[in-house]
Amino acid sequence: MTQKIAFVFPGQGSQSIGMLGELAGEYPSVRQTFEEASDALGLDLWNLVSEGPESDLNQTQNTQPALLAAGVSVWRVWEQQGIASPVIMAGHSLGEYSALVSAGAIEFADGIRLVAERGRLMQEAVPEGTGAMAAILGLEDQAVIDVCAASAAEQVVEAVNFNSPGQVVIAGHKEAVARAVEAAKAAGARRAVELPVSVPSHCDLMRPAAEKLAEELKNIPVTAPAIPVLHNVSVSAESDPDMIRKRLVEQLYSPVRWVETIRAMKQAGIGHIVEAGPGKVLTGLMRRIDRDLDASALFDPRGIAQLKETLNG
Repeated sequence: MTQKIAFVFPGQGSQSIGMLGELAGEYPSVRQTFEEASDALGLDLWNLVSEGPESDLNQTQNTQPALLAAGVSVWRVWEQQGIASPVIMAGHSLGEYSALVSAGAIEFADGIRLVAERGRLMQEAVPEGTGAMAAILGLEDQAVIDVCAASAAEQVVEAVNFNSPGQVVIAGHKEAVARAVEAAKAAGARRAVELPVSVPSHCDLMRPAAEKLAEELKNIPVTAPAIPVLHNVSVSAESDPDMIRKRLVEQLYSPVRWVETIRAMKQAGIGHIVEAGPGKVLTGLMRRIDRDLDASALFDPRGIAQLKETLNG
């Protein structure tokens, strides 16, 4: 098998009640991974993702550890197959933590506690109802940046997720985001719609949370990852623990450069990108970024079997 593969991990928005239930039925390590996470957190995460309620799962301090546990559990199942290891990893926003844990840079239990605190700090930085995010479809990146600049009016609204060509997410103060949504429609956006989130991630409003996260990270052991991880902020891999910490702090208030990340993987000779975690959000984005790249979503036994067949073929 000469094809080089990459693993990518999804962020918030990919969670759902019942996620990974089928995979857990076939692979006991999924439940074991969630039990480890539950012990670290003092919260029954598997019961939360299996039974809900959805409102609790969607609270960012719960969503983040749940998705980290999901991504790592899928990675562990794949490792058990003993077929092919990725030569590079990345994660979308929160998914960067899943990548770093899977690559061995951060211990799983430390990562679980860290992202729960990250979620709490993010919500604390911007009281619910103060911030907003919106997806802008059908405009060039620069047009979205210009719309945000024209709509800020002494508030914050910024382009924060460059997800695929023609799909950019903006974030900031609720009123400024609403102005930018209307301005984007006037500028010719095919669609501009606010997202159901309570925290405006990756914009300047997250700087207070980033400062506190930096203090938390000082207490977290970090080592060089065994597999290179491309960071959202720099689209480059780091091996120095202090630089990894720095990238995670910067990530809170900086854009997710996802299009550049996927293109960097292709330039590195990657032929197949695997999304490890619930859902197919990143797989869909990858197809819009570069149709020549093969992409697979791993979240159930069927996906595992199909990927094994593809890579063995």
